[in-house]
Amino acid sequence: MQKNYRKTLLACYLGFITQAIMANFAPLLFLKFHADYHISLGQIALIPTVFFLTQLAVDLFCARFVDRIGYRRSVVASEVASALGLAGLAVIPELFADPFIGIMICVFIYAIGSGLIEVLVSPIVEACPFERKDAVMSLLHSFYCWGSVGVILLSTLFFAAFGIGHWKILACIWALVPLYNIYNFATCPIERLTEEGQGMTIRGLFRTPLFWLAIVLMVCAGASELSMAQWASAYTEAALGFTKTMGDLAGPCLFAVTMGISRVIYGKQGGKVNLVYYMMGSGALCLCCYLLASLSSRPVFGLIGCICCGFSVGIMWPGTISIISPRLPQGGTAMFALLAMAGDLGGAFGPSLVGTVTQQAGDNLQTGMLAGSVFPLILILTLVLLARRERKAGA
Repeated sequence: MQKNYRKTLLACYLGFITQAIMANFAPLLFLKFHADYHISLGQIALIPTVFFLTQLAVDLFCARFVDRIGYRRSVVASEVASALGLAGLAVIPELFADPFIGIMICVFIYAIGSGLIEVLVSPIVEACPFERKDAVMSLLHSFYCWGSVGVILLSTLFFAAFGIGHWKILACIWALVPLYNIYNFATCPIERLTEEGQGMTIRGLFRTPLFWLAIVLMVCAGASELSMAQWASAYTEAALGFTKTMGDLAGPCLFAVTMGISRVIYGKQGGKVNLVYYMMGSGALCLCCYLLASLSSRPVFGLIGCICCGFSVGIMWPGTISIISPRLPQGGTAMFALLAMAGDLGGAFGPSLVGTVTQQAGDNLQTGMLAGSVFPLILILTLVLLARRERKAGA
């Protein structure tokens, strides 16, 4: 009987949608937490930090142990943790005198699920016998973007219709997505990326110069993307003066749309461009977007910078994977896990830097965004080194 890998692909699509829910739902509530629970913006900045640091720890765990545990058990566990953490947001914060503790517990639980999804979904798809895997991989990663659009748009409509005070009900509704996907991952065909014992070891990867360049690129990709995405809702409200509804639609929602469009375009045209130089151009555009968002005195230009930033960062994460995968075909699960770890490190540090600088500047988010511009700058410089290395190798 022929295996139905399309079911595997569907499960992976929903996996990235689940991850998008976990990454984007709480940021929509940052100012709600600030007002209702009297949590400072400095403390709120710890929410994305803990989320991505937890994912980082899961990435390290996966690099060493997921091959022994098995892909199926691990990815099913990811959906279970995701559902528990999202639903827990509605209950657990109320159990503590300081609701911030309860929020962080929930963030920690669903971050475990998110970390497992992030590590496992890409190699699961890579192991499937699809043609043009670069296009399949880019389209796969675009579902994170469409998931982000969905959670932002539908959450905003929910808040407009029923009031943001009913956000706990919505948290339980979003938890149904990973709950349903448990069945998909439990029954779909899943193959191994490499035969047991044939993948590169962590030590072997760290001895490879190309892998270190990829690590830097992933750190900068995660920081460039999440520094803007995590603070886009608050930025459009506080810095640009938009209402809550318009801020969510015009900021993080359009950011995710343009990021998804970028990934779809690469999926269609990826084989026709030099990816390294394409990413250089994206990094330059990203730097310009951060500067526009942080230095412009006109809200419309700041909004343009926020939205276009989504297009500029779209290629960074899947592009880095596409650069290194064919060059290190024996990288195996450890390579995907460590690359995800690097991206999460950037995702943890970037938004935290923006939030900390914002607080130090008297809650001025534009100053925080200016600090975030360092990440696309480092990415550009790293790509220049990579291009020089490629030219020398081809000489």
